[in-house]
Amino acid sequence: MWSSVDRKDYTAISLGNPYGHYDNSKQVRSASLWRQWNRLSRLQRSVVWLIVILGALSCLYLVPSMLQDRDELDKLSKKPWHKDDVKAGDLNRQKEIKGPNLEELKRRAKKQLEDEKKTTLKIKKKGPPGKRLHDGSLQAPGGPRDGDKGQDNQQHAPPGEQNVVLTPVKDKKEADTNDVKGKVEAKYVSPAPVQTDGDPFSGPKNNQQKAVVDAFRHAWKAYKKYAWGHDQLRPISKDFEEWFGVGLTLIDSLDTMYIMGLKEEFKEARDWVANEMSLDVNRDVNLFECTIRVLGGFLSAYHLTKDQMFLDKARDLGDRLLPAFGSGSKVPFSDVNLKTHKAHPPRWGPDSSTSEVTTIQLEFRDLSKITGDPKYALAADEVTKHVHGLPKKDGLVPIFINARTGNLRSSGTITLGARGDSYYEYLLKMWVQSGKTNDMVKDDYVESVEGIKKHLVRLTEPNKLTYVGELLSGSMFSPKMDHLVCFLPGTLALGHINGLDPQHMELAKKLLYTCYQMYEKMPTGLSPEIAYFNQAPGAPDDIIVKPADRHNLLRPETVESLFYMYRFTGDKKYREWGWKIFLAFEKYTKLEEGYTSISNVMDVRNPRPRNKMESFFLGETLKYFYLLFSDDPNLIPLDKYVFNTEAHPLPIYSSL
Repeated sequence: MWSSVDRKDYTAISLGNPYGHYDNSKQVRSASLWRQWNRLSRLQRSVVWLIVILGALSCLYLVPSMLQDRDELDKLSKKPWHKDDVKAGDLNRQKEIKGPNLEELKRRAKKQLEDEKKTTLKIKKKGPPGKRLHDGSLQAPGGPRDGDKGQDNQQHAPPGEQNVVLTPVKDKKEADTNDVKGKVEAKYVSPAPVQTDGDPFSGPKNNQQKAVVDAFRHAWKAYKKYAWGHDQLRPISKDFEEWFGVGLTLIDSLDTMYIMGLKEEFKEARDWVANEMSLDVNRDVNLFECTIRVLGGFLSAYHLTKDQMFLDKARDLGDRLLPAFGSGSKVPFSDVNLKTHKAHPPRWGPDSSTSEVTTIQLEFRDLSKITGDPKYALAADEVTKHVHGLPKKDGLVPIFINARTGNLRSSGTITLGARGDSYYEYLLKMWVQSGKTNDMVKDDYVESVEGIKKHLVRLTEPNKLTYVGELLSGSMFSPKMDHLVCFLPGTLALGHINGLDPQHMELAKKLLYTCYQMYEKMPTGLSPEIAYFNQAPGAPDDIIVKPADRHNLLRPETVESLFYMYRFTGDKKYREWGWKIFLAFEKYTKLEEGYTSISNVMDVRNPRPRNKMESFFLGETLKYFYLLFSDDPNLIPLDKYVFNTEAHPLPIYSSL
């Protein structure tokens, strides 16, 4: 046994004590540490200081947040819990008991962003139409307009107050087994017949449509106040985000406002396009996105109003986009500069997305039809003919194509989700747009549907939900389905109503039910961006959502398909489903000013607002809600119009 005097302290040795004995002397320890510090190189000392500084900064950032989280947990711990609130399984999902404490969470997010903004430079915004100050500067019209009396345009009954019956779910077969007791289910009650004045664009005719219009006005007021003339609103930080620099949300919303009968808002936006908008922007834009949103927005506004200004803008934009077709392979480049007219492949690699180069045809063909100049249609049709001749897997295409070689990437994933979806949609819609005279694209579409049924359609366990998966590397099946795939039920139904196989409609109904379950099974009632489907017998849940896929971007695809199915079948369950989805958007994405995408559809207490209102929320989602709740078949009749993939209606011709 060592005596206490002989026992060595190896900590002291490691710190530089040459004697190796435990010594309480502060002076000896300080000297030892100092000698060790002096032995370090300059680089080693810098690394040590960097670690210390980063640690201190982390503490400064994390401690206040931890204290806030502790306060929040203290509040939540006082709420009653049921034994079924937390269910063991793949998701460990938590369900709502007394509703989310969203206001507090939004307040905290807003305060954090305001604090961050104090340290950044302010970006000068383009002023919306408003009052001029004495010095000539433009004042954003943030206050109530004349006649509004500060009521924020909320002149109608709140959503669901008059036409919705709230009933508790009692039948366990009808209730989600993960839901807590006492969940409230919204039932749609058919609106009373209304007298129309013959104008399908005269405004809302029932309480559901009025609620949708109020939602649009709420979103539009925030856009006008904080992001007028810019691409997209950031509603929490109360500023904007630029993408193309052309007022994307405003243009995407033109036909929505016209269809909803919002004449004052439409005129204000129209005047901005005519007098202030410039396409001579030194900025690279994505050919696909700019075509479907901006060119499509101009074209639909022209067809609805016959305003020559919109056609002039459409022609100008078409000329600026045409250089993208100069790749030499008949497959256009993905990006083009609106000012210099120079085009190039995407920055992230040599390949373009297959759906992007094959989802521009409706717009360019329509532009040729109304201008009498065939150059736009010829460029787009060359792409269609080229892709038609490429090898496919029973009509299915990989999601990447090279603009320089013109070839599909054979090892690419096959999916009806991102980068693949609208290729199939436009095959059918080009046929419809042509007055059903273009048999080449119809045959490609019919073949692709057979390929979908053969390779991608599966059933889940335990409830046999029908879904559409993916083929990784073109061959290995994955039970993954993007929310984007929920366009497919509406497209299948559109094909059937135009004379295609009745089995297409049966598949559409099954898929749409699955898409609705992607909303219904989530605690917030909102769908995740991506879902995986269970294939293992005995597992309790059909739908699996990974943490990285739980966000909701205010997407329109399910509402779009609900609109088609209700218009074609008259089955009111599709309205019931749509109304419940609308109420979920109102509850979890509506802010004091505007709407926002959210990061977690699984968390009713903190869905985590993302501070972005996508242009398609106004251009597509709210438009399809409004059309779904319409009782007027003459409101964009589907035997006269075909919607592009951004929900902009374009006319059907007798031939193209």
